[in-house]
Parts: sequence; C-alpha cells; structure tokens
Amino acid sequence: MSGRRIGVYVCQCGGNIGDYVDVDKVVEEIKGDDDVVIARSAMFTCSDATQQEIVQDAQEQGLDALVVASCSPKLHTVTFRDVAKRAGMNPFQYTQVNVREQCSWTHTDDKTGATEKATRLVRAGINRTRLTEPLEPIVVETTPKSLVVGGGIAGLRAALGLAELGLTVFLVEKEARLGGHVAGYGPMFPNDRKGSDLVATLEEKVRANPAITVFTNAELMAKSGSFGNNQATIAIHDGDKLETIQVDVGSIVVATGFDDYEPAAGEFGYGLDGVVTLPEFKKMVDEAPGLLQYKGRPVKTVAYIYCVGSRQDESLEGAHTYCSRYCCTSAVHTALEAQKLAGDLRQYHLYRDMRTYGKYELLWNASRENGSLYLRVPDDEPPAVEKLSSGGLKVTTRDLLTGDEEIAIPADLVVLVTGMVPRDNAELVSVLKLPVGNDGFYNEIHPKLRPVETIVDGVLICGACQAPKTSSEAVAAGLAAVTQSGAMLKRGYAELDPMVATVYADLCTWCGKCRAACPYDAIEQVELDGRQVAQVVKTACKGCGGCVPVCPEDATDLLGYTDAQIKSMIDGMMEVSCS
Repeated sequence: MSGRRIGVYVCQCGGNIGDYVDVDKVVEEIKGDDDVVIARSAMFTCSDATQQEIVQDAQEQGLDALVVASCSPKLHTVTFRDVAKRAGMNPFQYTQVNVREQCSWTHTDDKTGATEKATRLVRAGINRTRLTEPLEPIVVETTPKSLVVGGGIAGLRAALGLAELGLTVFLVEKEARLGGHVAGYGPMFPNDRKGSDLVATLEEKVRANPAITVFTNAELMAKSGSFGNNQATIAIHDGDKLETIQVDVGSIVVATGFDDYEPAAGEFGYGLDGVVTLPEFKKMVDEAPGLLQYKGRPVKTVAYIYCVGSRQDESLEGAHTYCSRYCCTSAVHTALEAQKLAGDLRQYHLYRDMRTYGKYELLWNASRENGSLYLRVPDDEPPAVEKLSSGGLKVTTRDLLTGDEEIAIPADLVVLVTGMVPRDNAELVSVLKLPVGNDGFYNEIHPKLRPVETIVDGVLICGACQAPKTSSEAVAAGLAAVTQSGAMLKRGYAELDPMVATVYADLCTWCGKCRAACPYDAIEQVELDGRQVAQVVKTACKGCGGCVPVCPEDATDLLGYTDAQIKSMIDGMMEVSCS
C-alpha cells in the first residue's frame, strides 16, 4: 500500500449507467483495493447533495485523492475538481473515469460484460490516482486587450461588449464594410427590424467607442506568444499597398460567419431562368418598389423547395448532412413579406420537415393563415423542376399529406431554400490552430457547458462560424464570448491546467523530434550546462502528449498522465475478478 487515502464514487446516472452496469457489484469489487478508504454508488454524483456527501466523506475520512466513475470528463472535470478543492484536496489528484460513453452506452446488450469492463476502468482510475502528485495551476498575467476577428453582427456586438467592460478592442474585418450578411438584409424575423438598420446602429456605437480600433480590408496573418499574452500580426490592404501592424492581446474572439450554399448547376433546376436561391429572393422582396416582379414580369406563383444544401445524403462527396436550422423560419418570414407585396400571391412550400422552432412557429401559423400551402415531400424523392415551353416553370412532387399523390405546380418563380455552409478560412485555422468539426464549422469544447471556448486557451468562437445560427443566437454567442474574455482579462491573471508536458533534461540529447510533433509550438531548444536540450513552454502546451512517444530517449513525459501512471492503468485493466 502507498499510504494514499482514496475515495471512489460510482454514478448510476439515473439509468444511463445503472440500467446496463451493475454498479453495486462494481463498488463491491473495488472497495477492498489497496488505498481505497471509501467506495460508494450514487444516483447522480454531479448533484449538489452527492457533492456535499463527497466533501463530508473526505473531511471525515481524511481523503487525499478522489475517483469518480460517471460520464465523460468533458462534462464534469471542472465540477469534481472543485469538489476536491472544497474538501481540502489538491484538485489535480482527482480522476474521472468514463463508464457511460465508453462502457454502458456501448454495451447495452451485455450487462455482465459491461460490469466487468466498468470494474476494469475504475481500477485503472484508482491506479492512476495512486500515483498522482499535487500540482498547482500555472498562473499567467493577462493583457487587458482583445482581438475580434470578423465584423458581422456577432463580432460587432462582441467588440462593443468587451469595450463596455473596459477592455481595449481591435476589430478586424476582411471586407471593406462591416456588418456581414445582415448589413444587406431588409426586415428580419421576428420583429421585422431591418438588418441594415441593426448593423448601422451597432457600427455607429462601435466607431464612437474610443476603446475600439476598427480595421477593414484586414486579416489576421500570424499569432505568437502564449495564453493571455499574444502578439497578433494584422495585414491591412489599401489598394495595391499592404501594411502590417502588431498588437498585443490577451484573448481572441473569432466571429468569421458563414457562406450561403451555392447549388450546383442543374440542382433542383438551378440555372434555369426563374430558379433563385432564398438569399436572392429575399433581396428581390426587400428591394421591390411595389408589386413583386422578376425581370420585369409580375410574379403570381412561387414554389419553395426546402433543405437545399442541407441534410444531404452522406454518400455524396462533401455532403452537408446537418440541418441549417434558420432557413425554414427565414423562408416562412420572407413568404410573409412577399405576401404583403401581392395579396393574391400563391405560395407553395415543399418541405421534408419544418423547423420553425420556439416562438417562430407563430410565423408558420401566420403564413398558413395568409394562404401559403405546405406540402410534405418524401426524403428519397426530391421535387423535379423543369422549364415549360410557355416560358414558365413546373415543379413535380409527391405530397405525403394528401395520400401520396403526384402533384404538378406551375410557378413563375422557384425559390431554393438554401442553408449555411462553413466559410473557407484555412489560413486562419492554421494561424490559430482552430479545431474544425466534421461539418467544417469550428468546434467548441462542449455545446452546453463551454459553448464558446476552444481547446486553444484564450481563443473563443461565436456566431455562425461554429454552426448555423439565427442573428439573435449569433449575438447571444458573441455576448457569451464577452463574458468568458472579460472574466479572464479583467482580473489581470489566468490559471492554466498544469497537466502539461515536461522534459527530463538529463536524458534529453535534443534531436528536435518533440518540437516537430508539437502542433502548438510549445517546445523550444535551449542551452543548459553547455548542452542543447528541449524545454516546454508551459503556457503554450495543451497537454496533448504528442511529444512523448516520439522521444527516442524517453526524456519527455506528461504531468498527470506519466508513463508510470499509464502503465499502472494498463495493469488495473488487466486485474479484475467478477466471479
């Protein structure tokens, strides 16, 4: 025995774990393990009541380390580190074992096997915890300045919010004007306020604020330094001239927005005269001087085809399999605006599923009351669009709501309800090491618990660059980024996770392999006692461990997950008896 006093808590997670793993048996198996002072099960270990019980147990039993077997560490690592801290333990001598995503949910058909695997996982966690050492957060001073990349509605609101907190802000916009897509919009749902007016109001406030410096026709070209103290290089294009400046910032907020989906030629008739995308149709409605017209001809009938560029079959190359969320409501709202221009306008909405979520369903109801007809089309048989000899268009489809009958709709205009697609920002991704998801949008750490933070400390994302969003959702995300930045920068310092790489200088012969393997430029070559060795820049290291296996001298290790700890975890996985 090592003399450690470890408390182990196995969560039922309601039925998410308890229905597929015999939690009581897992507790019975491990409660006699060396150094395990207390072992218990709980219905929800993350509940306030169980957290208090853990704190009380730790104080009464003199615990010095904690193991919680529950859900993914992505969800509650911070929660239980805080519990350990309140109980008087070092928060980095806590281990969260994932027995939900990695066990119960993956073995729902084999409770005996799932129980044995859970026991092995918990024992591995105990072994790791036994070898933990007390670590302290890496404290860094922060620069009270922020860089906002992207001058759309989310970026503008984020810049204004940061300045209102008393921070200096640099706003970088790639285009010549601010406002992004919203700047070109007329009335927007749900309040019919013009997008151009919204942007004008925000831009006026931003430009009037002395704490905000705006750069248009500008791009972020490079970033150096480390968390809380970054040096950002901005390139400003002025005709044929290129000027670069460097600014010091403590955080970076990315709000680069989205692109509209551009249908391929022939996709739902795109390219035929009279077939337009939703953004094109919205512009047509917004700018209509009176009656709705297309190329001088009055528009009497409009057919909308939904989910164009969204929810595509995953077998297609580069398919956008996600739902763009906003486009159903946008199409419905635009149809209501079009109806105001022509009271006798006939409008047919060909949809697969309707997603006017929340209060926006009221718009859908209003459009039906105003005469719009909604036809549900089959997923596997999309509508066909063809040109008639008369010059008009015809849309042929089947309506699942009326006995699956084939229907032919003559139309003056066909509107393809296109969704959002990720913007191509490969250079920015490279500069900031932004995490990109399978859908091409930027990835946050967790959509609910850490919705605007990325794995790169101090780099936040907001708005439609992380997923399709409405303007109000984009602004809300921008304000969330303001909150996170403000909390970090206003107090003047930040605490970083100490589980970073370390180098045993006496073993290092400097071959450079570790630096080549590091995706965060967190390893540098230094001279020590006349020798060239590797040194970890702790404030830049993310603890990914990529440098550890490439070292031929075993001179690198990862604090919190050392070679010894990993080997002990493997041993724990191999030692189990569930007879």
